[in-house]
Amino acid sequence: MDRRKSLKILGAGGVGIAGLVLADWKWHLVDQLTHQGFFSWKQEKLISAVAETIIPDGLPPVTPSPDAQPIGALSTGTDKFLLRFFEHCYEKEDQDLIKRQLDKLGKTDFLESDQARREELLLALANSGDEEEKKFFDIMKSRTIYGFTTVREVMVDYHGYKVAAGGFSGCVPATKTLI
Repeated sequence: MDRRKSLKILGAGGVGIAGLVLADWKWHLVDQLTHQGFFSWKQEKLISAVAETIIPDGLPPVTPSPDAQPIGALSTGTDKFLLRFFEHCYEKEDQDLIKRQLDKLGKTDFLESDQARREELLLALANSGDEEEKKFFDIMKSRTIYGFTTVREVMVDYHGYKVAAGGFSGCVPATKTLI
């Protein structure tokens, strides 16, 4: 066994892994600095955090299996739905309200907090004397619930939704009178 050769291989592997970690960190930083979109990078993270706080992962899968994951707002893409919904379906005044309140929420420790602290901050908005804060909370709560309850995983797996009510049975033979 050649010890020097083995150490060189291990060292090269360690440098390669460190390089991958550094590259991932660099791309994350570049994404923050060059983010282009309707919402800022931080506002998008706040919308995802609010959606996760309102509907955390935990709804058990319908068919239990070893690889089945519990579903929540983030695992169903509700946060992405909210981003597009607020951008394309809301009036300018409501969009500005959402952005202002997200910036205000971003000044707190909301992103770094645990679930209980996030709930406290959101409930403080709901019970606030400021009408804008109440409206922001109501919008976020109602649209998050709407987005979550209309995804395929919830509609089909939990509510038994079928596209064609009653089903379609194509077993009737076609005759000349039907054509």
